[in-house]
Amino acid sequence: MLIDPKHLHILSAIVDAGGMSQGARDLGKSQPSLSRIVADLEARLGESLFEKGRRPLQPTELCTRLASEGRVIARATQQAQDIASQFISGHAGSVRVAGTPIFMDGVISTIIAGFQDEFPELRVDQSYGYAEELIEALRAGTVDTCVCPMEPGDVPDDIGFQRILKGRNVIACGSAHPLARKKSLRLEEISEFPWITQPAGSPLYQDLRDVLDSIGISDFKVSYSGGTLSSIINVLAGSKALTVLPFSVVYMQPKNTIVALPIRIEHPKRELGMLWNDMESQSPAKRRFIRYMTKRFAGISQAVAERQRQEIWRE
Repeated sequence: MLIDPKHLHILSAIVDAGGMSQGARDLGKSQPSLSRIVADLEARLGESLFEKGRRPLQPTELCTRLASEGRVIARATQQAQDIASQFISGHAGSVRVAGTPIFMDGVISTIIAGFQDEFPELRVDQSYGYAEELIEALRAGTVDTCVCPMEPGDVPDDIGFQRILKGRNVIACGSAHPLARKKSLRLEEISEFPWITQPAGSPLYQDLRDVLDSIGISDFKVSYSGGTLSSIINVLAGSKALTVLPFSVVYMQPKNTIVALPIRIEHPKRELGMLWNDMESQSPAKRRFIRYMTKRFAGISQAVAERQRQEIWRE
């Protein structure tokens, strides 16, 4: 025998309210409609659900057990409504975000932590890659959004791009480095120190080569290469090596770890931005993540520009 789950829910409401009138008010229905439902259900079951002639209403044993199942259904219905509401409002779901390793570890991970603190029901799955493979991942649907430095002219027409931070590189060293104590530097003062290079496929690797070429250093010693951001920072902090990093990455590190040297270098044409494929098809959670990142970076961009003006350009 099939029993409509809604009828079980109604039975539980009547029993819990202690009568038809209050049960109807709790459910937002009329008392006659509830009476008809109870009568129809009794007819189908061939059993009474409430003791005849008892006031207030007294449920039979069968009614009590059916009402217990109705409460389970009511809780499950409410939970389903809550899940749907959270998903539709962008407060629940998941986001697959990918990006270049240095930015993801040095800047984005900190912002993700703040995002999840504000929206704890949202899951973030992170992966790494560089521009070409990230764009292919977006097209293939294996990631939802990417954070990647790009030259705006290199962004394909089918990929959305929102600039969030200008490209600003600096020469970085450990806070205990001999050059870190100087308020001004000449280019020749850095030539005696070894360098840390990024992985060969990284845009920062080419940036470092371009910087050294621009300041006339063609013969330089590499003391460490290919490490993660964490290992690069550890090596910088414990050695006299130098490297080229985005100033936003240096800015986001704990104080007294690494610093940017007051040397003007050429900045890359790339701009850090968020990329996506077809914003209209994105889930509410993914759109919320993109809005959150854009908003956070608006503040970070201003703070980074001011810090760089004060510490690097000395203006």
